[in-house]
Formats: sequence, C-alpha cells, structure tokens
Amino acid sequence: MKPSVKKTPPSKLDIVQLKDEFQQELHHIIDWWSTHMVDEKNGGFFGRIDGYGKLYPEADKGGILNARLLWAYSAVAPVTKDGGHYQLAARAYTYFCEHFWDSLEGGVFWTVDFQGNPVDTQKQIYGQAFAIYALSGYYALTQQREALEMAEEIFWLIEKYSFDRQQNGYLSAFARDWSPMEDIRLSEKDANEAKIMNTHLHILEAYTQLYRVNPFAALRESLANSIRLIIDRFYIPSFGSLQIYFDENWAPKGQDISFGHNVEASWLLWEAAEALGDEKILEQVRPVSLHMAEAVLRTAVDRDGAILYEAGPGGMKDTDKHWWPQTEAVVGFWNAWELTGEEQYAEAALNCWSFIKGYLLDKEQGEWHWRTGRSGIPILSEDKAGPWKAPYHNSRMCLEMVRRLG
Repeated sequence: MKPSVKKTPPSKLDIVQLKDEFQQELHHIIDWWSTHMVDEKNGGFFGRIDGYGKLYPEADKGGILNARLLWAYSAVAPVTKDGGHYQLAARAYTYFCEHFWDSLEGGVFWTVDFQGNPVDTQKQIYGQAFAIYALSGYYALTQQREALEMAEEIFWLIEKYSFDRQQNGYLSAFARDWSPMEDIRLSEKDANEAKIMNTHLHILEAYTQLYRVNPFAALRESLANSIRLIIDRFYIPSFGSLQIYFDENWAPKGQDISFGHNVEASWLLWEAAEALGDEKILEQVRPVSLHMAEAVLRTAVDRDGAILYEAGPGGMKDTDKHWWPQTEAVVGFWNAWELTGEEQYAEAALNCWSFIKGYLLDKEQGEWHWRTGRSGIPILSEDKAGPWKAPYHNSRMCLEMVRRLG
C-alpha cells in the first residue's frame, strides 16, 4: 500500500532536523560497536552478540563482518572527526590483514576462529568484493599504499578466476586455491547456483569504491560491464525487479523477489554510473533505477512505511521487516526523489525512517534489532551483531543521508 504523499517538499527546517537525526544515529551506531565489540583479549572484534544482548567471546569471526567493520570505521572517521574512530579503523585494518588475508593463495578467508586461525578458507566472491570495498575505503582514509595494492590484487584475482570469459558474469565461489567447488552457496538460505544477483551487486559496489580512488582502465571496463550485467541479465523489465539466481549458462532459477536488494540496486546502479561519468551509461541506468524504486514503492511498502522482505510467484512470502532493507529503502527512495522531484519518493523515505526510529532501534541495549514482525514487534532470535550483522547498512544510510542533506 502506498503511503500518503506530501504536496510540498521537506522544508529547510525539516532538512536541518533530518540531518541532525542521521548524524546522531551515526554516532549511536558506531559508538555501540566501539563499546561492545572490541576484543581486547584476542584482537580485532568479537564475532557475535545475540538478539538478547549476550556476548559470545569465542564465536568465530566472519570475513564479511570484519570487512564491513573496516569499511564502516574508515567511512565514519572523517565525518565524526573522532580520533578513536581513526584508531579503530587502523585496528580493523591490521586484524583483517593479519588474519583474513591468504598470503599463500591470495584473497581473503571466509571465517577465522576467535583467536584468528583460519576456519573456512573458501573464496566466496561476495567476500572478496567486500574486501575490495573495505580496503579501498581504508586507502581513501589513510592513503596507505598497501591497502590499495591489496584491493587491486583481489580485483585481478576475481577477474582471473571468477569472471566467465565465454558467457560473461561472475561465478560464485571457489576453494582456497581457486579451484571449483560443489557447494558454492553464499549462505544456508541461498540456492547453490553459479551466478547470483547478490554477488554481482556487491562486485558493482566494490568496483565503484575502488574506481573512485584509482580509476585505471581495466577497472573502468569491468565496472561498466558490471552495470550492463545488472541491466541486461538480472533486471526484469516486466516486474521492475532483479532475478536472484542463474545457473552457469544464464538459465534463470526461481522467481523470488527481494525488495531490499531491488531498492538497494536502484541507487547503487546510479552511484556506479555517476562514478564512471559516462552520459550514455547514465541515460541507460536512470530509467532502470527509477523503475526498481517505483516497483518497490508500489508493491512492498506497508502501511507503517516499512518495506516487506520477500515475495514469490504466489505473492508475499515473508512480511517481516528486516533492518537492512529499511536502510536501503531510505536511501533508494531519497535517490529517486533527487532524480525526479516526485514527492512520493521523499515521503516514502521519511516514512521508512520513521518506522526505523519507532521499531528497529533498540532503545534499551543500543544498535538495531535484526527484524520485526509485520506488526512491528521485535523478533530477538537473530543476532544483534554477527557474521551478517555489522555497522554497514545502517551506518551507510546515515552517511548517505547526511551527505545528501548537506
């Protein structure tokens, strides 16, 4: 159901207040992680705090969590000007390099144990992409050449082993030595398919970040190709949605719709096209970005302003309100408003932000709940912090909105 639409844009006073709200929440998020997740005994950061606030000091430490921590502190530090955040960015970088970097085969491990020893050494391309994203972010913060060189090395490894030169696209995962594997699922919830939307979306994101700090020719070509892959292969014009899974030969698998990924892709595509600065690509991307944002607004926004999680051929499959799709909806809808001036998008972004403030922020223990039920009641069975729960989606939303409201 569509939310009501304001007839006038947010006033100057509203903009000032909104920017202040996002700045305050950014501090709340990053300070929670700084207070609760620093592992003084074993180095780096703890691997898990559950939804009830219980710390698991001997939980494994995920590569995605640690890459996102590195990115978050690197991105937040120049905004907060907090010396402690610079120090934690350096801490995250040192730990990531010492424990996740595979000095034998290249790339980064998927998981290490609480003492930093490799546990799962597979090379998920999704994980490699986040390593590029994080290392590029740290280079942007520090100009430390080693970080940029590591990011570039991973780029070349992805292009060497994952890129399908015959049929285009990127294969999902490999063993430690970059040889093929049977089980290439990204997570237990994912299908065991060769080419998946989620990996391609975050390759796009990572290559955009790397291009901003070092726009070399081969990267420009790969970034442009990644944009075309999203538009030509994953985008379904009749639905304004992204196909989630393909096999190696681009045969589509399944018909599920991930609303969070669709609205996230709507603004990441535009960001990538802007980074390239190619007018022809911008013209191609704009209608696709807006169509995906419009489709999510039309089909996935609930009465309280939140977006629902997932649909299938028969309709809604999961009506819970997970934390990360809400952050992507705030940015994605605001981006659509910036592109069109249509107030339905600004209103949708503000409504979603209101839902986040009212239901997802944990006002007792800090940070955010993983999800709520459709009624808005928090569901505490999933982590507050863990392999898939990091200060990435929510801090990025705050950073994007502060920048866009500036």
